Parts: sequence; C-alpha cells; structure tokens
Amino acid sequence: MTIPQGTRFGRYEIRTPLGAGGMGVVYLAQDTQLERTVALKVLPADVATDQQRMNRFIQEAKAASALNHPNIITIYEIGQQDSAHFISTEFINGHTLRHRMKHGGLSLTEALDVSAQVAAALSAAHAAGIVHRDIKPENIMVREDDYVKVLDFGLAKLTERTGAQSTSDPEAPTQAPMQAMVNTEPGMVMGTARYMSPEQARGFPVDARTDIWSLGVVIYEMVTGHAPFESRTTSDVIASILRTDPPPLVTYVPDAPSELQRIIRKALRKDCDERYQTAKDLLVDLRGLRRDLEIASEIERSASIQPHNTAADTLITHTGAPQSTLEASQASTAN
Repeated sequence: MTIPQGTRFGRYEIRTPLGAGGMGVVYLAQDTQLERTVALKVLPADVATDQQRMNRFIQEAKAASALNHPNIITIYEIGQQDSAHFISTEFINGHTLRHRMKHGGLSLTEALDVSAQVAAALSAAHAAGIVHRDIKPENIMVREDDYVKVLDFGLAKLTERTGAQSTSDPEAPTQAPMQAMVNTEPGMVMGTARYMSPEQARGFPVDARTDIWSLGVVIYEMVTGHAPFESRTTSDVIASILRTDPPPLVTYVPDAPSELQRIIRKALRKDCDERYQTAKDLLVDLRGLRRDLEIASEIERSASIQPHNTAADTLITHTGAPQSTLEASQASTAN
C-alpha cells in the first residue's frame, strides 16, 4: 500500500513514490530538520516480520554507511516509525542504468565512463573488505550530470582481505568494521542469475572477483544491447554461465575495439584466478581504453575523417571506434 503524501516518519515527510521492489517502496521525502530532499526506503510492517528480508534491510544500511566514496550512495539514517522500518539516503536525480540502456542507448565513451565509475566504487568497497554480490544495471544509478552511484548493498558480504584487496587503496578512505555482515551457508545462492559469477551460481564462497565478473556482464550488455548469457529459464542461464562463452562483441558491434573485447573477456573468465584480480586493475584498463578513444577521435578530427561521426560520439547500438584508428592511437601512445 502506498503511503499518502504528507505522512511523517520521524523528521521525514513523504512527498511521492519513486519506485518499488522486493525490499519495499522508495519515496521522495523532505528532511524537515535539515531541509533537504532525501530518498526514503520503507519496509512495510508485514514484510518486517520476514527475518531474512529484515536482515537484508539492515545489512544494506550497515554496508553502504561503512563506506565513504563519491560513487557509492550515502546513507543518512536507519530508523523505525511504529512498526515500519526505513532507511534515508541521498536523493539521486537520475535514472537506473537499465533505464538509460533502454532509452536512447549509450555511446562507447559513455559506457566506459559508467564502467570506470562502478569499478572505482567496487575498488573502494573491496579494499574495505566488502563484496557487493548483486551488481546489475538496476543497482547502478546515473545522475542527470552522468555521475554514477552504486546502490543496494543488501546482499553485501564482508570478506577476509587478501593481497588482492589492499587496504591502502586510495579509492577507499573509509574502512568497514571487521564483523560478519551477511551469514550465508555453503551452497546458498545469493544474487541475480544473469549477473552471477560461476562460483556464485554454484553457491561457492565468493570474493571481490565475483563483482568483477558481474561488472563484466554489465559492460557487455551496455556495449551490445544483449546479455552475454541469455536463456529462457533461470536454470538455463546458470548452465550457460557455467559452460559457454558469450558471443564475441563483433557479433553485435562489428567495429568494437579489440581492446574492449580483451577487457570483457578477461573480466568474464570462468576461473576466477584468470580474471582481473582487483577492480583497480580493471579500472586502469577501462581508463586506458577511454584515453585511447579520445586520441583516436582527435586523429579523426585532425585528418577530417568522418567529421560529424567520430568514434567517441558514435552510439554503441550502431558501431564502436574504427579499429584502424584505435590501433593508430595505441601505436602513438606506445611511442
């Protein structure tokens, strides 16, 4: 049931619904004390009796609030009004990445910018020992100014930090407390099937590399407009994740840069030891390709080749950067 406009939750006054999901309804609200607009996620009273959902609700607030990074949503408060629980967060003026992908598409450089910002957020979370476990377009918000925010840490898990998850990462100024955040039994599968890593789909223990796989799936989907592992049923999707490789990018984008194909292929290695070992390494490669595309675009403009349709501005749904130009830019940077 939708909460009427004007209803108060502590110092928050409901304005209008923003969206709904399995974990409750999100409302636009006004913080009457600090006089700012917030997003208020409300867990209905009947759902609050479900201990698993209640644990996830509290977990989301704890995990996100343990981090301080510009690409991770800011949690203001967790509270309770009568029998209804709520989380107040910053209000993000934008749309989910899924919405952006469905309405108008993204250019190659836009897709790389989104990917790099998500990788930066994951690098911060992983350095703090937090694995998101549910990276997907629905959990990535893109503001009107193209700034990216990672949402929904309801499945996040605190892991033992290893050498691949260095706490000295400058992307992670705030560390999470070293305590269990979500208790999952061996064999329990948590996440969204299409974006699960092979180890996650099998219910095996996961670490930061499962998020790298999920981001690889998102990148592939942004670039091609297709999921890399498509089937009619969830079980078939999981079987595809475990046994098959996604079609090459050129199947859908004939002029896709070979470097982008390499990045995605590495992110989607079924053996997690062959994947990118840190989100920071993935971030470096994404930024490098973005830089090469800028150089390629400059070369095109200087040579007056396709002056009204450069590699940096072409929609992914039509084409990627011309391969010969990109290779020329890479050669120039190598020299």
